[in-house]
Amino acid sequence: MKSLQKFLPKYSIALALVFLATVLFLIFKGNTVDIAAGEVTSSELVQAIYASGFVEADGTANLSAEFSGTVKYVGALEGQKVSAGQKILEFDSPRPELSVREARAAYMEQQAFADNNRRMYIRKGNLFREGAISRQELDDAQKNSIQSEELLQQKSMQVKLREEDLKKLSVKAPFSGILTMQSVKKGDYVQANTVVATVVDPSNYNVCVEVDELDIPRIRIGQPATVALDAYPQQRLSATVTRIVPRTDKVTKTSKIYLTLVNPAADIQAGMTATANIIYNTRTNAILVRKSSVFEENHQSYVWKIDNGRLKKQLIRPGANDMTFIEVVSGLRKGEKVVLVPRENLHEGMDVRIVKTGKS
Repeated sequence: MKSLQKFLPKYSIALALVFLATVLFLIFKGNTVDIAAGEVTSSELVQAIYASGFVEADGTANLSAEFSGTVKYVGALEGQKVSAGQKILEFDSPRPELSVREARAAYMEQQAFADNNRRMYIRKGNLFREGAISRQELDDAQKNSIQSEELLQQKSMQVKLREEDLKKLSVKAPFSGILTMQSVKKGDYVQANTVVATVVDPSNYNVCVEVDELDIPRIRIGQPATVALDAYPQQRLSATVTRIVPRTDKVTKTSKIYLTLVNPAADIQAGMTATANIIYNTRTNAILVRKSSVFEENHQSYVWKIDNGRLKKQLIRPGANDMTFIEVVSGLRKGEKVVLVPRENLHEGMDVRIVKTGKS
């Protein structure tokens, strides 16, 4: 019994020590949290508007057959280069040829009539001077001669017009470029006003993108842009805003913006899908944190700053932002560390153990 009484005090002390150690562990060790942290940086912040669209050629000509007829000559095929004035197609059509013959015949007939009236006027002039005819007869002869000369000029113009129509049986390249469409072959019959060929100038490509109407006020002529093509995702092309179409589509709520490529690549093709970032503001030496670090309470912005290994709820004043970073106008300094992803269970004064992450 005595030995038991001696043992109990020692046992109680041991339990008390274990309890105290447990409490201390829970207080200190349980108040430590693993955190992914990022460093506050000072860098350039570029604000840009994202838009998508297609490559277009500023120099594009859709060529049509102006008369119905049969293709009798093919001078170039799709994908081939053509020079300015080069004959691409020629048609055989009886109507313009017949019109030229008729116009020439009418001109020759009128020319003979005009020559006769001219001689008649000269003859009547001689007779009038001899007193053989009246003044009225001379005036009538002069009037007939003038009218026949005017009709002759009209017939001459008609001949020229019909001859110009005859030239339209040939489809020629208006400028040097590439034939991106040529839809007929020799022997095909083509109706008038049918588009038979398209010529594109590959030296003058631009990119047409659709921009949300809410972003239009930020767009200005001359702003720089970076363009990426789906066909060449690793390549980045420099461009400039050159045209803003002042019309918003009622359905898509977007407006067209044209970007001119600074140095177009040789392998670009019209119709390629493109994406663009149009830069409208650049902030140099901006204090930046990741957007994910910032949270709001009572309409104010905060971050969890890591101060001497413990969390501190830091009020900040945000400024400009891009898709990843936000500028901190006041509240943080370069080099300080903040929690990358705030959690609801974080509170002031918690001990922090920083874990490695791919972000910084």
